[in-house]
Amino acid sequence: QVQLVESGGGLVQAGGSLRLSCAASGRTFSRDAMGWFRQAPGKEREFVAAISGREYYADSVKGRFTISRDNAKNTVDLQMNSLKPEDTAVYYCAANKRRLLLNRREMYDYWGQGTQVTVSS
Repeated sequence: QVQLVESGGGLVQAGGSLRLSCAASGRTFSRDAMGWFRQAPGKEREFVAAISGREYYADSVKGRFTISRDNAKNTVDLQMNSLKPEDTAVYYCAANKRRLLLNRREMYDYWGQGTQVTVSS
């Protein structure tokens, strides 16, 4: 069974940092693009970052977040620094087998269940 499991979410004060991790199993994801999306209550799920050889970021997180992967361990991380209250959301890890249009939700084939990130003001 293909699974993506996020961890590392929690409560942090504005200006703080968190590191999210996504552990993949059931297949190897080394040839896939991997992405992070987030969804706040009442909002659509939005692109945060992706990695497929190079790294891509939403403008809202560029310079603050860093995506990385370890193909040997089948994991993807998201280092989040200088967190803001508007970063509060459920963060989802996802895999994109086609490695195209990495900012589009519909291009991703597998999704994790999400991990909550709450940033207090």
